[in-house]
Amino acid sequence: MTDTVRLMPAMRRRVTAVPVPRIPLLRRRARVPAGQCSTVAEVVERLRALEQRYPPGGGVGAFNAMYCRVTEEIDARVAAGYFANGAFITRLDIVFAQLYLEQVEESTDEMCPAWAPLFDEDATDCLPLQFALAGMNAHIAHDLPIAVVRTCRQMGLTPETRGVEEDYDAVNQVLAEVHEEVRQSLLDDDALTWDRRLAGVTNVIGSWSIARARDAAWLNANLLWDIDKISYLRGPFLAALAHTVGLTGRLLLTPPPDLNPFDDD
Repeated sequence: MTDTVRLMPAMRRRVTAVPVPRIPLLRRRARVPAGQCSTVAEVVERLRALEQRYPPGGGVGAFNAMYCRVTEEIDARVAAGYFANGAFITRLDIVFAQLYLEQVEESTDEMCPAWAPLFDEDATDCLPLQFALAGMNAHIAHDLPIAVVRTCRQMGLTPETRGVEEDYDAVNQVLAEVHEEVRQSLLDDDALTWDRRLAGVTNVIGSWSIARARDAAWLNANLLWDIDKISYLRGPFLAALAHTVGLTGRLLLTPPPDLNPFDDD
């Protein structure tokens, strides 16, 4: 009896040391908000309609044209089976676009600080490529973490669900291809002039990377997921993120030097 009693603590320690497997919980899907596009085709239609207000040549139009091209290409990759979970990428595409479309309809006073530099009417001396990058900066660095969380909630997933991060990363290759394609289209009209003007802001433009921005967005998406229902953390986090992204946007829209600074014409 005494020996049995002596063994019991050791037995208890061994039992409690056994790791307990984590069982994934079924999550209730969040309600899709009114006004959210239902298909990627609807998103593309709305993006093309914006070309009447924002011509592709510069400003918001430069970003809008690039974004429309990216959206169409990702939709085509989904149809071709490029992603493991095409339904997730399609919903992410829609939710992501909705955040941009909402900003287009905002007044200047109510616009998110992350987007304000792109819509600044005084920013007229920059190159189309700068506007395209400034829009991508706002959309990826600020909107993408929010879109990942909203998409996961709408589909009953989490950022840790198998395949979510892998499909998220797979988008990077598509973006890299389209970004280079659009970049060349913006530079090919007068390559020498563009190269000379870009030389003045090359450090600013060259320091921004799609891949690094998306890596940071994924980290912020995971953080936002953890604090999404803690209001006293979520609000300040999103406010700080918006202002930081806006500052980067203003740096990307640094006007290049005038090619003819002494020309009075």
